[in-house]
Amino acid sequence: MPRFPLVSPVLAQTGASPYSTLAGRLAQHQGRVFPLHVGDTWMEPAEGCRMQDLSVEDHPGMHRYTTPHGMPALREALAHRVEERSGIDTTPDDIVITAGGTGGLGALAGALIAPGDEVLIGAPYWPLIAGIVRSFGGVPVPVPLVGSVSTPDEAVQAFSECSSPRTVAIYLNTPNNPTGVVYPRAWVEAIVRWASAQELWIWSDEVYEDFVYRGEHTYVRALAPERTFSAFSFSKAFGMAGNRVGYLVGPSQAIGQVLKVSTHTFYSAPTAGQIAALRALGPMGEAWIAEAFESYRDLGRSTAARLGVAEPQGSTFVFLDVAEHLDDRGVDGLLEDLVAKGLLVAPGYSFGPYPTHIRVCFTCAPPRIVEEGVDVLARHLGR
Repeated sequence: MPRFPLVSPVLAQTGASPYSTLAGRLAQHQGRVFPLHVGDTWMEPAEGCRMQDLSVEDHPGMHRYTTPHGMPALREALAHRVEERSGIDTTPDDIVITAGGTGGLGALAGALIAPGDEVLIGAPYWPLIAGIVRSFGGVPVPVPLVGSVSTPDEAVQAFSECSSPRTVAIYLNTPNNPTGVVYPRAWVEAIVRWASAQELWIWSDEVYEDFVYRGEHTYVRALAPERTFSAFSFSKAFGMAGNRVGYLVGPSQAIGQVLKVSTHTFYSAPTAGQIAALRALGPMGEAWIAEAFESYRDLGRSTAARLGVAEPQGSTFVFLDVAEHLDDRGVDGLLEDLVAKGLLVAPGYSFGPYPTHIRVCFTCAPPRIVEEGVDVLARHLGR
């Protein structure tokens, strides 16, 4: 155990930013800047669902704690939403409101991981999940999927080859960050069957459920509700990343254990954020999703076309291999060259064993800025 002045050796080996160490240099850049590295949106939440639309007069207690489980009205509304979308019976007891999807997956890791346990993570993956697993004493094990397998049997084989007696859970993220791929239903069904046969927990990150441009999203919990936790987020669905509201859906008896961790870490998601989230579940929020969907889809198409890569099937990213453009500095050297031009993208190694890739988010700045930034990248790559 570390003593002063040492800190946890696990955290000492974890980078402060999974996206880039060059963000500070971008802030000092003289000229136009194109921050396309973080997964966010330039769009403000729907009118009527913003902080300025809330008042103490209308919402007494909005600056106080709410129950750690989450506001009852919000959990009730979400249970209806999840059941309607997934086709699986869902009650408020199956749901815990969390400090974003990140807080939810952190609480899940705390509830289900013992020191040394392994979590098989479908890769490329959302970069914070590996650090979350490590933070709770677990071992993240990347399982290359996108670009590495092409059939359900190959996907299962990939998981099987990476498993060990220490494996306790698998993590799937579809629609996928960073690739924009929507996992085929046949893949998901085969992986879930395998995980069930191995008696593993299933963590399903479905925060981009509303942004599927081609194909169909598969709700994993509907395939194995007794062992599946699904994570969702108002950050992605409704443009409320700063409000820090997400939710986990899973078997009620295990949700109680997750609640213990969330209570002893962030206690409860922000009350005002939950009020805004509840308002977003109505017509105002649905109209916002429809508008965002069209804008995101069109930006994804134009970004992919300019960079010469496949159109994203979902989410808000493209992921491209730039190996032929790297020198002996590797991808970090490329990022340095791009920052000198005012452009910041995320390095592929943040998303698993992808040292020659980069990720571009096409929604984190207004469309004109995104298009200009993508053009800077395309010209740098000679495309």
